[in-house]
Amino acid sequence: MNHYTRINLKEREVIAEMRFKEESIRSIAKILNRSPSSISRELSKGYSRNSFINYSVSNAQIISQKNESSRNSGKIKVSKNNPNIRGVIKSKLELKWSPEQIEMSLKENLPSGITESVSHQTIYTYIYLLPRGELKKELQSYLRRKMKPYKKSKNTDNRGKIPDMISIEERPKSVYVASIPGHWEGDLIIGKNHKSAIGTIVERTTRNVILVPLTSTDAETVRKSFAKELKKMPTELRLSITYDQGKEMSNHKLFTKDTQMKVYFCHPGSPWERGTCENTNMLIRDFFPKKTDFNDISRKELKRVQKLLNERPRKTLGWKTPAEKIKEVLR
Repeated sequence: MNHYTRINLKEREVIAEMRFKEESIRSIAKILNRSPSSISRELSKGYSRNSFINYSVSNAQIISQKNESSRNSGKIKVSKNNPNIRGVIKSKLELKWSPEQIEMSLKENLPSGITESVSHQTIYTYIYLLPRGELKKELQSYLRRKMKPYKKSKNTDNRGKIPDMISIEERPKSVYVASIPGHWEGDLIIGKNHKSAIGTIVERTTRNVILVPLTSTDAETVRKSFAKELKKMPTELRLSITYDQGKEMSNHKLFTKDTQMKVYFCHPGSPWERGTCENTNMLIRDFFPKKTDFNDISRKELKRVQKLLNERPRKTLGWKTPAEKIKEVLR
């Protein structure tokens, strides 16, 4: 008998994409190897009146995390049973690890002087029950922000169409389930006063992220900068990239010629079609909050953050790191 596993974030991204394309519940269930009833319950969980597709990945994820916290409430007191664990928790939080990532890391490898692991719920409880003071304020500042549901834009998209673009509707269905490595998602993170930016590229299967320094957001600069970074990857990991309809990717034909990667374009105002990249951008914002002037951020600092993200265990990867997954692919 197969062991039951709960629907994860990667699967929720697939559900959102397929639901937007008006795929049936049975079609989604078949792609994810789930029962139709499981998909139906998941759609009910993630229902949002504010969402354009009436299914919000963020809503479903938050509800799932709350339910899991209720099921797995912590029983071990951080302060009493594990006097040495507070330093470990603090050091991991400083690296922008979530309490759940800390929990799984402790389960895999207990540091010297620590006899028992703790649950992520215990870590949350420890932080919020601290007396008022600088330590409580500092630890709370490290906690991950919650995702906000996407809202349907009231404005119509007035941007000109990119010539000869290939719609995401033509992207193979096999890409949905991220079973084949080499399919990437790309985006820009805009800096203070819209006067600076960096590029983000994320591989859908391994969650490996590449941060791209940019001196400008014009099409030629973005094309050359993205191509330069991606050409460092082996050919088998350069199959496609999915992007929004921003003008910075209008030179997609030259990009394809240079990298041999197909470029697929999302529908206007549909960030959930690049859910992996959108989620990763939120992680990056922990290091570079809004109003960051990226002109002041060196390439060395960008690559330091890239390394931290790729060496962080991820729940969607079975608590392996993107760096470990990319090595598995390249064996």
